Parts: sequence; C-alpha cells; structure tokens
Amino acid sequence: MREKKEKMNTYNKNELFHKYYDVWIKIYKVGAIRNATMKKYKLTLKWLKKIAPSLKIGDMDRINYQQILNKYAEKHEKQSTMDFHHQLKASILDAVDEGLISKDPTRKAIIKGKVPREKKDKYLNQFELQKLISNLNLGKEVNYDWMIYLIAKTGMRFSEALAITPKDFDFPHQSLNVEKTWNYKENGGFEPTKNKSSERKIPLDWQTVIQFSELVKDMEDEKPIFINNKIYNSTINDILKRHCLNVEVPIISIHGLRHTHASILLFAGVSIASVAHRLGHSSMSTTQKTYLHIIKELENTDIDKVMRALTTLNN
Repeated sequence: MREKKEKMNTYNKNELFHKYYDVWIKIYKVGAIRNATMKKYKLTLKWLKKIAPSLKIGDMDRINYQQILNKYAEKHEKQSTMDFHHQLKASILDAVDEGLISKDPTRKAIIKGKVPREKKDKYLNQFELQKLISNLNLGKEVNYDWMIYLIAKTGMRFSEALAITPKDFDFPHQSLNVEKTWNYKENGGFEPTKNKSSERKIPLDWQTVIQFSELVKDMEDEKPIFINNKIYNSTINDILKRHCLNVEVPIISIHGLRHTHASILLFAGVSIASVAHRLGHSSMSTTQKTYLHIIKELENTDIDKVMRALTTLNN
C-alpha cells in the first residue's frame, strides 16, 4: 500500500521532474533490473538533478528536453548521451500516458556528444595472443591464469567466467554452459546473465576439454572454480598486464581478451551470426557495431579477392 500511496502523492504536474523520475525508478525498476543497471538509472537521476533542478513535470516540452540532452552532451560522448536519453524517455512516455505531459517531448530529439576519445588497442592478434598464453602459469591447480586462458578461449565476460562451476562443463559434448554471472562488484553470489541471449552453450576445443576435465575433477560440482575470496576486476587486469609486459605485446584488459577472441574468429572467416551467438550478444547489430573496424578491414580484403577473381574472366 505504501508504494501506491507514494505514487499518487508524487505524480502531479507541479511536481519537480527529477522527483517524479526518482519515484518512477522506485516503482518500476527496483527489483526488476540488475544492480549494475540500477546504478546507471541512479546516475541518470543524479545528472537530472544537476541539469534541471527546478523543472516541473507539466513544463516538460521538446525545447526543455532538448536542452537537458544538450547540457548532458557537453561532458559526455554521443553513446552515453543516447543511453541517458533512453533511460529518461521511458519515464516520460509514462507521464504522457498519465496526462501529466501533453505531448511526447522526446520525439525527434537530437543526440549530441563530445568527440570520442582515441581508443587504445582493445585486442591482440593471433600471434600476440599465442605469446601471451605461452607466458601463463598453467599448472595442475586452478589459478587466475587459468581464468585468463579460459576467457581467451571462449570470449566470456569476466562476471560469466567467475560464475563457472565444474557442473557447467559438458565434457562429453565439448561445451561450456553459460547461464549465470558472479556479483563481484558487491557481496558475491550468483546472478542472472546480462540478457536472455547471454545464456548459451559455448563449444570447446578438445585441448581445453582435456585440460579442464583434469583440473576440476575433484572440485565441488556447484562451487565457482575461480572464487576463493573477494575478487576484483583490477586484480586480474594487473596479472594480465604483467604477462603482456613479459612478452612485449600491447597491454589489454580482461575485457580486451573478449575482443581478442571475437576478432580472431572474424579474421578466420567465422560469420558474424556465429560470433554474436558465441559472445552472447542480444543481436548481430551489437556485434557489427562493436567490431565495425574489423568488418571494414575484412571488406577491403574481400574487395581485393573480388577484383582478382574478376580479372580472370577475360574474353
């Protein structure tokens, strides 16, 4: 009953928009989304309070909304502004449905943003990855180097790799079941995957099957194989950095290993659809957008192949 009362007392045209948005988050998002996503909504709320502290719901129109986006875009890249827009838009459309705003102010909104920062190398080529793997300490017991190796071989997200248990390996069918993540940012524990598409079976090569079947044979079936104490992303990145320096390859992050895995598959001629499924992307468009630079490079190579093929068709 408290939730209903809070909603009725808050939703009126004279209320401040950021207060409306705050209540909207509590009613519609708490308990329905992952903690990491909730933090993004709360960050959007923080910026909204800063940008439009006195804007009332009833005064929200296209000009005011565009001004909010423009102000946010002054300090953020275009993609961040797009995410900010999407999180606000959902609540605004609800306000339109409830008659608190007369027309949709988000229609035809222009998304701006700062020029993206120059990105560092995010992936290694196959030769560099091989050098990195040769430097890993892959002994008879599970350690963080084994996790680095498994991510390089599967393209899993860091949180997905942390959640892997012996039970997730299907050795007879040479596959790995990804159906959960590990909440390493807070107090640990299993959580759902990023989205439904992230639940997948990743085919494993025979070498990885042999290695991990031996490693996990005496471990508890449902206990994460890489978790002993609280683990931090930065800890694994430091280990990975050390190995990169040892073999003189570009320094990448643990997420960069995921990019490395995908790029090697794309350069090997694996279809975008197969790569998207292996990575657990919700759609091929995500894969195409993320690896656009590689796809363009492959297209240039294809053009050369086309030209060589056509030159043989002489009369």
